[in-house]
Amino acid sequence: MAARILVLNTGSSSIKYELIDVGSRERAARGLVERVGEEEGRLTHHAGDGRGRPYTCERAFPGHAEALAAVLEAFEKAGPELDPVAVGHRVVHGGTRFREAVLVDDGVIAAIEELAPLAPLHNPVNLAGVRVARDAFPGVPQVAVFDTAFHRTLPPEAYTYAVPGEWGVRRFGFHGTSCAYVSRRAAELLGRAPEETNLIVLHLGNGASATAIEGGRSVDTSMGLTPLEGLVMGTRSGDVDPALLGYLKRARGLDVEEAERALSRKGGLLALAGSGDMREVRRRAAGGDARARLALEVYTRRIRKYVGAYCALLGRVDAVVFTGGVGEHDAATRAGALAGMDRFGLALDAERNAADASGERFVSADGSATAVLVVPTDEEWEIARQALALL
Repeated sequence: MAARILVLNTGSSSIKYELIDVGSRERAARGLVERVGEEEGRLTHHAGDGRGRPYTCERAFPGHAEALAAVLEAFEKAGPELDPVAVGHRVVHGGTRFREAVLVDDGVIAAIEELAPLAPLHNPVNLAGVRVARDAFPGVPQVAVFDTAFHRTLPPEAYTYAVPGEWGVRRFGFHGTSCAYVSRRAAELLGRAPEETNLIVLHLGNGASATAIEGGRSVDTSMGLTPLEGLVMGTRSGDVDPALLGYLKRARGLDVEEAERALSRKGGLLALAGSGDMREVRRRAAGGDARARLALEVYTRRIRKYVGAYCALLGRVDAVVFTGGVGEHDAATRAGALAGMDRFGLALDAERNAADASGERFVSADGSATAVLVVPTDEEWEIARQALALL
């Protein structure tokens, strides 16, 4: 049997997984568990090249442990045989301790737990995947790949908050695993070496971030100490006035923890439009829902603000790159995010952008000084690549 790495990408409400042949990069199996923690969940499992009929399972998955148990059940029922040489895990927050991929042991688990207050929606569920995999595959190396690691190159002027130093806080940045893969692919599509390429990467999914990449190195990013800062997201507010928490305490009687949970889980598109799913927000806006229309304007305006700032910061931008579920598939979001940016040398081709296409592609106009690309992210391969390099 070919050597294979099982990759678990455990998100806040989903689990993506792939069994990857390390020699050929082919996927022996892949799947997705959606709507974890909701009343109606769904697992879709593809064995082999994915052309056959998938194995599906529809039921509630109360937590990630139950969802991961269903993944193992899918392999048992639909194949292929699950005998990985390693299991690679996406972990959102590595703090200052984890600047590259590491082999998981009890000390690493304890350290990731200690970082959970910085990523309360993510680190605990990432650890759930690690624990279930350790039990399922005793003796198989478990590798943690950290979203924050790509941003280890942020300069002090980018990661330093203007707050008292004794607080011991700083900016970290996230979606680094996606940025690492997407920035390499974008450079290849442009025919440039990564160290000669300046990019703005817009990872737009349920979570969303913007990253300025200069010569292959992250030099600024929209997320900060936690994944709450920056762009408007599915359920996260993004940037707000820091005094908001004090005001809510005085005026509404909300304690800090309650307000922070609301900003993380009840904010963003959910707060603005009543749904955190961009597809549903689009549907409501098309039906005349004024809240949904405003939500879309707030969402795209925030992106434009960051793109403009990063154009100024980088000076020369070779490409703006869209990735993530919304970035890859929502042409209207791409158009809204770059509306009025022609003066910065950023021009979309309306026909290319609106085309019913998938995969890597240019969507910029022929005369655009800066390319606009869509590059589907492949966090799973990036995790497998880093795990293989470590092993």
